[in-house]
Amino acid sequence: MDDLFGDMTATLPKRQELAAGAILLRGCALPHEGVVLAALQDIAASAPFRRMNTPGGFQMSVAMTNCGDAGWVTDRSGYRYDANDPVSGKPWPAMPDVFRELAMSAAREGGYPDFVPDACLINRYEPGARMSLHQDKDERNFTNPIVSVSLGLPATFQFGGARRNDPVEKIVLHHGDVVVWGGPSRLYYHGILTLKDGEHAQTGRARFNLTFRKAL
Repeated sequence: MDDLFGDMTATLPKRQELAAGAILLRGCALPHEGVVLAALQDIAASAPFRRMNTPGGFQMSVAMTNCGDAGWVTDRSGYRYDANDPVSGKPWPAMPDVFRELAMSAAREGGYPDFVPDACLINRYEPGARMSLHQDKDERNFTNPIVSVSLGLPATFQFGGARRNDPVEKIVLHHGDVVVWGGPSRLYYHGILTLKDGEHAQTGRARFNLTFRKAL
């Protein structure tokens, strides 16, 4: 199956503009995949994945954890960043150097040379999980981009516009792909359609999404 994905992605453009300020970098994370996945296991051992509840009381289908100076959390109190893991009460694991370097390198490729992330939200998708259209707007300011790294099973990324009802482009993201968006597209709505079942050599029946932000 990995060979099939390789054949499919070989013909896709390595660099694709999605909107003003938004770019897809095919395979950008592949040179670092082994180190990144090993670091991801260490983070999950310290701060296990969990399915958080929204302010409305619904449990999310995606399991989450964080690393860095702050972590994104949601509960009855609302959406926010917190320096500590609410489950353990301890600070989130430090962001691995390979994470930070990958995010900064991708941001430079996308035209954001000054980006230095301080937070990484890690989402684990299993078959049937999805992420509805939303904006990333809990950061203190929106001058920095979002850098999103895909690992594992392919998923259909939805990238819309500044309003929820704007037309949505659907892009299949594969293992190692990175999407960077900021500037005029920083608050564009985006999401992930329901993950289809499958098996990936590195991640099994799962997709991991590393989303880097400047939160503080």
